[in-house]
Amino acid sequence: MYFERPGIENTERTLEIAFDFATRRGINDIVIASTTGYVAEMVLKKGLHRGRNVVIVTHNVGFREEGVSEFPEGLRERLQEEGIRVHTSTMALRGVGTAIKELLSYSEQEIIANTLRIFGQGVKVCVEIAAMAADAGLIHFSDCVSIAGTGRGADTALLIRANSSNRFFKIKVREVIVKPREF
Repeated sequence: MYFERPGIENTERTLEIAFDFATRRGINDIVIASTTGYVAEMVLKKGLHRGRNVVIVTHNVGFREEGVSEFPEGLRERLQEEGIRVHTSTMALRGVGTAIKELLSYSEQEIIANTLRIFGQGVKVCVEIAAMAADAGLIHFSDCVSIAGTGRGADTALLIRANSSNRFFKIKVREVIVKPREF
């Protein structure tokens, strides 16, 4: 399915389509990007997590402001009480590439990230959070549904064969479940 435009208004439908897809395919691992908690809150509210291995992946602490987490601590605790794991770490395609950016015109990470963005920001984030969750041992190195968005909310879902970031090129985007046409 394709949305005509990207954005937060596609979040609920993206989650419905992605979780339905996972059910039909027998996929248990669901990885979801959530920066401010908006998407994570919707998963919790709709009860989509029940009976699944749901991992919410957030920005690292200090992403926007030194020492500050953008993800609400109270929500993190509620999610964990419901069996949803929350993983906070440095973006797999950002890492030290950002720190050495001034030394090189483009780091390898930036080239990969920008290449994935050709398909949309949500696609780039879906691939990245699958690697991050695999790095943390929170999902199997097998098929998972990965959900992310363009800006705020969720508008992209992919079927991904997960792997760790040090085996990044073994990650496979197996199917586009939903994404915006424009980005």
